[in-house]
Amino acid sequence: MGRKFLLIAALLALGLAFYSFDLHHWLTLDNLKQQQQQFIDWRQQSPILVGLLFFGLYILVTGVSLPGAIIMSLAVGALFGLWWGTLIASFASSIGATIAFLVSRYLLHDWVQQRFGGRLRAIHLGMEREGRFFLLALRLVPIFPFVLINILMGLTHIRTWPFYWVSQIGMLPVTVVFVNAGTQLGQVETLSDILSPELILSFALLGLFPLLARWLLGLIKRRRAG
Repeated sequence: MGRKFLLIAALLALGLAFYSFDLHHWLTLDNLKQQQQQFIDWRQQSPILVGLLFFGLYILVTGVSLPGAIIMSLAVGALFGLWWGTLIASFASSIGATIAFLVSRYLLHDWVQQRFGGRLRAIHLGMEREGRFFLLALRLVPIFPFVLINILMGLTHIRTWPFYWVSQIGMLPVTVVFVNAGTQLGQVETLSDILSPELILSFALLGLFPLLARWLLGLIKRRRAG
């Protein structure tokens, strides 16, 4: 109980510091565009150090479920290009998501289950029926907030390693989209410019693929058994 209290206190302190020092204003599209040249200068002077700092900050933002992950993806794309930016954003976001998943599982499980247990039946049912395919489908569709998915998955029985690698694969397409947009930051006026309705529909159809694959595998197994 003492360790849980200390961890909760530390998370609250990080959240308060984030807003007390106005860091939420720093992680905005307008500020990113204004500070882009300064970030580029820092990267040219110390590329490895700046890369590690962005990697660590990205993990912190996603791990503590703070707003700004999309801006971080744009930033690494603007600074490091598509390939290195995707590498940084993909691993940092997956590690951060796993931290948030573990925080939900070990610190918030009982509280969330008591408050919202009835509303979580669809999640539990989906995981029981489809397992990892259900998580993969959720990750592939950007209309479901990744922060919410991290928290909700912490309330299920999925193990940590499968959660990590499924998230790594499932979040990759959206990560590539935002990192690529960051490489053309000057043309991005609002975040809605990146995820058009057509692109969201494409991701939604892509999200159906794991469930369809799961159904086909089940059908093949049943036919072989018969």
